[in-house]
Amino acid sequence: MTTPMTKAQLLELICNGENSAVEFRRDDLGPESLAKEIVALANLQGGRILLGVEDEGTITGIQRHDLEHWVMDTVFGHIVHPMILPFYEEVQVDDRLRVAVVTVSQGVAKPYVVRRRGREDVYVRVGSTSRLASREQLARLFANGGLLRTELLPVSGSSLRDFSLERLSHYLVRIVGEDVAPVTEQSWEERLCALGFMVDRPGGAPVCTIAGLVLFGRAQRRLLPNAGVRWMSFRGRDKDYRAQDDRLVNGPLVALFGGLSSGVGMRLENGLIENLVDAMRPFVSRDDIDPDAGMRRRRVWEYPSDALREGILNALAHRDWTRNEETEIVRYSDRLEISSPGALQNSMTVEKMLAGQRPARNPLIVEVLRDYGYVDARGMGVRRKFVPLLQEQDGTTPEYTATEDYVKLVMYRAPR
Repeated sequence: MTTPMTKAQLLELICNGENSAVEFRRDDLGPESLAKEIVALANLQGGRILLGVEDEGTITGIQRHDLEHWVMDTVFGHIVHPMILPFYEEVQVDDRLRVAVVTVSQGVAKPYVVRRRGREDVYVRVGSTSRLASREQLARLFANGGLLRTELLPVSGSSLRDFSLERLSHYLVRIVGEDVAPVTEQSWEERLCALGFMVDRPGGAPVCTIAGLVLFGRAQRRLLPNAGVRWMSFRGRDKDYRAQDDRLVNGPLVALFGGLSSGVGMRLENGLIENLVDAMRPFVSRDDIDPDAGMRRRRVWEYPSDALREGILNALAHRDWTRNEETEIVRYSDRLEISSPGALQNSMTVEKMLAGQRPARNPLIVEVLRDYGYVDARGMGVRRKFVPLLQEQDGTTPEYTATEDYVKLVMYRAPR
């Protein structure tokens, strides 16, 4: 339940000015103008609209005698879609002036639109202004609202030749359980379209989907520039020009396996995960000074290896493919930062994620990674495995930060 706003809170809000979550307007605006501000806030993180306040912060008060009915019925009831239930209140400033405060929560059914005269316009909040969404912003809103699975989008210019058929054959026969892999190009394309790894193209041959290329592709960055992981290591606690290592690690998410009649089998060739761990190993692990009972030196990791793997896999499996950036992993002397492009979906929060919730943004990618044992079978890795491992073995607590652009995990190095 929303707590009523006090006069002091209102005046403080006005004093701080407009921003990405606060908008000032007179109450003589048209219904579409108000709907535009409402939709923009709901498509971002929610916020407040103060009616009866000028742009520069002067309080002129509300003039409409039926303002609440007009806001709730005309604007929210007929112009804003899908339906949003706001919190409406009026705050008395002095004997004659009142300000209406319309509080809009972050929407869970994005994108929200202004529906009027046969049109549906989508607005987003950019700083203290509301603007029509760009094509890229629309894609993110549809993806965050669950109306668009970006992992199934076609990759322009791709074809069957861009797949590792050895990896796909292993998946179909050893994991899915089919008797034999397809033989002809047409049979391959038909099977991969059915699985979501390719998509039919009117008037031409099928093309790879993002999921198919990321999981089983070859040389993905030629067609998908944001594939792979940017890995960097620095000696100190900040980025500087003296990087110990700075490289782009690429490869299909799934390694090449073989050697058994059923199950995953022996790894014959690395995938992206294994390539990344190999690149990181010299900087996040060392040989123990004392050998074990078999006179072999044990590898000691700065972070629990299972927790490290879980953090990397989460970043790769749940990244937003509408973003042009690569997943980024940076090692400093005291911590490791893993940044996954894209915001958390809809009403998901860091608190909910740590409690065990994590609806997959890319369910096909997650399903295949689960088939190979890369990710937790129940999808509870963060709660059941990742955080407990760090707390029990290292005595450290990881930190998550979620913004509109990325989700960042910070793992702190335990004192030696």
